[in-house]
Amino acid sequence: MNKKLAAALSGGAVLVLVLSGCGDDEGDKVNDWAKTFCDQAQPQIQKRANANQLIISTAADSKPATIQAADSKAFQDIADADRALAKAVESAGAPPVDNGEKVQQDAIKELNATAVAYDGLKKQVDALDTSNQQKFADGLKVVSDNLAKIQNMDQDAVAKLQAGELGQAMAKQPGCQTPKASTPPASPKAGGPASTPATNPSGKPSASAKSEE
Repeated sequence: MNKKLAAALSGGAVLVLVLSGCGDDEGDKVNDWAKTFCDQAQPQIQKRANANQLIISTAADSKPATIQAADSKAFQDIADADRALAKAVESAGAPPVDNGEKVQQDAIKELNATAVAYDGLKKQVDALDTSNQQKFADGLKVVSDNLAKIQNMDQDAVAKLQAGELGQAMAKQPGCQTPKASTPPASPKAGGPASTPATNPSGKPSASAKSEE
């Protein structure tokens, strides 16, 4: 168990506003907006990184109940973080760019939609039968398939928020830099090593494997 879920999580950027790199100096208004947003976003970006690490660090051959608990907590934390990110975008106000109000509202809508989707994943994981390994593995495969769909959700609005001068300004803010997970990875056990997903620039969960192929 445990390979497909991690593969699914590592496959997409799923709406996390973490940037890297440097841009040219921008106007004060743009930089002020970026600082306001990133200062609020930093704890949520960290929470997402920790949730991702929790999934990755859960050994592939762990007991179903252990995998279930780890995934359930991770999905809940990601949902909570996305809602908080949506509030951070709202609190920062419309960004000082062309069509700023629409860019803001669209990003809020997408982040909240993703949060709802992760709530759904948590419910699915919580409902899995941990008393039967095969049934659990089959159910986890369905969860990983649904996770892949979430990863493919339309992310145009958040992409616009991270584009152009606004994106460059956010990239310079410490609060919007890709964090390191505070949870150290567990040592994979023989027979079911946890997979290590590729790091994506958004800092979103690259997931850990969780269903048999």
